[in-house]
Amino acid sequence: MKYDYLVVGAGFFGSVFAHEAQKQGKTCLVIDKRSHIGGNCYTEMVEGIPVHRYGAHIFHTSNKEVWNYVNELAEFNHYVNSPIANFHGEIYNMPFNMNTFSKLWGISTPAEAKAIIDRQKGDAPAEPRNLEEQAISLVGRDIYEKLVKGYTEKQWGRSCDQLPAFIIKRLPVRFTYNNNYFNDRYQGIPMGGYTVMFEKLLEGIEVRLNCDYLEHKEQLRPLADKVVYTGPIDQYFDFCYGPLQYRSLRFETELLNEENHQGNAVVNYTDRETPYTRIIEHKHFEFGTQPKTVITREYPADWHLGDEPYYAVNDEANSALYQRYAAKAAEDPTVSFGGRLGEYKYYDMDKVILSALEFARKELF
Repeated sequence: MKYDYLVVGAGFFGSVFAHEAQKQGKTCLVIDKRSHIGGNCYTEMVEGIPVHRYGAHIFHTSNKEVWNYVNELAEFNHYVNSPIANFHGEIYNMPFNMNTFSKLWGISTPAEAKAIIDRQKGDAPAEPRNLEEQAISLVGRDIYEKLVKGYTEKQWGRSCDQLPAFIIKRLPVRFTYNNNYFNDRYQGIPMGGYTVMFEKLLEGIEVRLNCDYLEHKEQLRPLADKVVYTGPIDQYFDFCYGPLQYRSLRFETELLNEENHQGNAVVNYTDRETPYTRIIEHKHFEFGTQPKTVITREYPADWHLGDEPYYAVNDEANSALYQRYAAKAAEDPTVSFGGRLGEYKYYDMDKVILSALEFARKELF
């Protein structure tokens, strides 16, 4: 059978595009090298708990079109992301707000908090030379030492004074007692997990799993007039200009015979000594009351070719390298690149969906 589109990758970009293409009467074949749909948003049920297999995914957006779109695919609950920071057993609210400052310094007013932060910024250089100087210039030394330094060094695998300042362009500081991490108007978790959404998106569309496009390109490419590719753009071109760099992650998931392990969906471990950056307790995303619980420890990892890429390293060198690949991609009008790996950028879920919808409008109308 000949298809209008071969969609490589069953994450949000590929699935949304295939869904929109089908609505316009186009035929699609969706393939994914993994054994499941949903990309990194995949959730699976364990003891009645939807488990986020690739780290916490909390949907948030200020875009009403996107919010209406996802609510047609699933019913969302009213979960609000309010992570907790654990520094050697000391517990602080995130993002940095009056609850955090009150616990740190025993103060109660915004004026007191501002005075302490301004004093701790001290004589931080006007042009920070590294991430440490940048962070101190934004939030002062106490917050930096307890809540930024260790977490960031684990995340990037390097000392903060060896990291470029641009990684932290800003740090959210709120002088209100508000633990809601996001500022977006809409927020929640799809009830029953994200996989429900992808099943709805791909309903009636042929999907082949455990199918690696690049391994079987000779057989797969002739099946469709056009390809929508959401894998790594550098890998598509056989790394002809060299590989783009990423940070990776490793997950340890455990089923515990207890009802409530940590009392919150997300607890960040901000000291340098704890090897993982956070523990996710999945049942709290949906206010679960199951007798057991599932936790996931998240470990940052150096990325090597063949590892799962998670975070693009969007420094100047890698951004320039990506532009070379993007220029090469533009030479072939029959292949379009999209999504986090195809566009080599960090994408929140709502931004991926919007990007896919905009691409579909240009491509299909």
